Amino acid sequence: GSKKDAALKEVEAVFTKHQIPFEILPTVASGDYDFLKTKIHEERITDVVIIGGDGSVNQVVQSLRTEKIRFGIIPFGSGNGFAFAAGIPKNVKKAINIIIAGNSSIVDAFKVNDEFSCMLSGIGFDAKVAHDFATKSSRGLITYTQQSIINFFKAHPYQFEVNVDGFNFFTEAYFISVANANQFGNNVTIAPKASLNDGMLDVVIVQKM
Repeated sequence: GSKKDAALKEVEAVFTKHQIPFEILPTVASGDYDFLKTKIHEERITDVVIIGGDGSVNQVVQSLRTEKIRFGIIPFGSGNGFAFAAGIPKNVKKAINIIIAGNSSIVDAFKVNDEFSCMLSGIGFDAKVAHDFATKSSRGLITYTQQSIINFFKAHPYQFEVNVDGFNFFTEAYFISVANANQFGNNVTIAPKASLNDGMLDVVIVQKM
């Protein structure tokens, strides 16, 4: 749409002004960006900037995390939880300025059933909401709230066994979130003290709502 066109024009203008060589490629539906590895090596690419939301960020980083590159984000998704947790503003110009400044930090990541994640993974109620949300054509805060409310009235607690560092217990819970970032997106906080690079994950168990 026109918003994305304006964002791309802004990227082109700033990068050209700073004499930074760049190329803009479309996202791929499969979420597999392995095909870029050869290009990164041959053209000695140093930075990959993702214009998109949490899903795009996760897919690109997963595919290219073994390469010696830095990742930048221009938030353009429905929630942008990862970008907001990292302090990246939604304003395109401000997000580009952070990329130009080039002060990157290492970020933690983890795997659940061999699925890569660098932000938030959940089981139970929030996973159902996320799954239903992903199938909707219009995706924003209103859709997310709508899906949350619909699922809230259908919600029932699940039985979980939790084993953390040898500490083992059974619990009933609506959902469990494993959080590396502090929020779901749109500044809706789930784990206020979660940090993207402290080498730890926050496990949040929600028993009653």
